[in-house]
Order: sequence, then structure tokens, then C-alpha cells
Amino acid sequence: MTPAMDEFEIRADYDEKTIAVYQAYRREIALAAIQHNRFVPPFSLNRMTWIKPSFLWMMERCGWTRKPGQEYVLAVRITRAGWEEALGSAVLTAPNPTLYGDHDGWRRQLEAAPVRVQWDPERTITGASLPQRSIQVGLGRQIIERYVNEWTVEIRDMTPLVHRLYALRHEGHTERVRALLPREHVYPLDTALRRRLGMGSAGGKR
Repeated sequence: MTPAMDEFEIRADYDEKTIAVYQAYRREIALAAIQHNRFVPPFSLNRMTWIKPSFLWMMERCGWTRKPGQEYVLAVRITRAGWEEALGSAVLTAPNPTLYGDHDGWRRQLEAAPVRVQWDPERTITGASLPQRSIQVGLGRQIIERYVNEWTVEIRDMTPLVHRLYALRHEGHTERVRALLPREHVYPLDTALRRRLGMGSAGGKR
């Protein structure tokens, strides 16, 4: 993480067609998803699911797999087309007068939105907060079936790596942890998507 980062900037492991997002689940959901390379029951299509492209923010969220119900970390590789479709349908979880007008207008849009976006402080390897923000994307019931059946390309079990990184981190080997982290780069978004996500109009275009 460098000081030159914008406050709002999506960093991710992506290639020409796909992007990796992370989720943490209990054993039953995770193992079924790993076995079938897609989400199947007991995964539910009837509740919002949150995806996160920042590996270190996912580690903060799941406590490096130490939190109950979040013992398995999955890297879900989805299409960039699906990812950007989700972002294009998103409403921020915090009111932004420039985007939504008054508070009531924002609330109406949020309640109807198929996708929600929340920005939280990015984290270091040791868990300290950074001034930069990390994006969380909440997929609602209106769109989650497409995430499961159309966008998902691969599901990989990251849990063994997380356990190794946690042990190294506990022993103070932060540089060794850094060397093993997924490689994340600034994800390019066009001006319209940046504005929708409250990022301003600056930044790279594809």
C-alpha cells in the first residue's frame, strides 16, 4: 500500500476477463462450493451476500478465519462483465447528497437497489487501519442468482494459505506474509462508474 493511493480506489487480483473476490463461510457452505466449483445449498439465494476484492480487508473481516462461521476463505473468480454490472447497479450505504439529493431520496434508492456498496478503511498486514478505503459489494436477492449461475468462473479454497499467513504474521514475519499475498492492482473504471461509487471522476479508463 503506498501513500500515493487515492482515498477511494479498488485494488484487486484481476486479468483480462475475470476478477477475484473473497468471501468467508462456515464449513458446510464452503466445502460444498469447493466440491462443485459453484455455490450450492446450503448457500442461500435468498439473502444478501457480500463480496470483497481486498484480501487483507477480508482477513480483517473474518479474523484470519478465527471468527465463528467464517472458518473458510474462498477466492471466487467472477467475470469482469458481471462485476461491473453489479457496480453499475449499486447504491452507496451512506448518503451522498451529490448523488442522491436529500436523505429520503437516498433511502428510497437504497431500499430498491439490487446492489449495495460500502467503503471501509483498508487494512495492513497487522490489521491497522489505513486512510484509503476498501470496497465491499453487497449482492441482493434480485441479482445473486446471476452471481452464482452466470458470473462465477472458479471457486478456490484459500484457507490453507490463510492459516500459513496467520502463523507467519503471529511470528512477526510480515515481509514473508507480504510476499505470499495475492497480487492486487488498481482496477480501472470509467468515469460514470467512479461517480456512481462516490470515487469522483479521476482515474484510469479501460
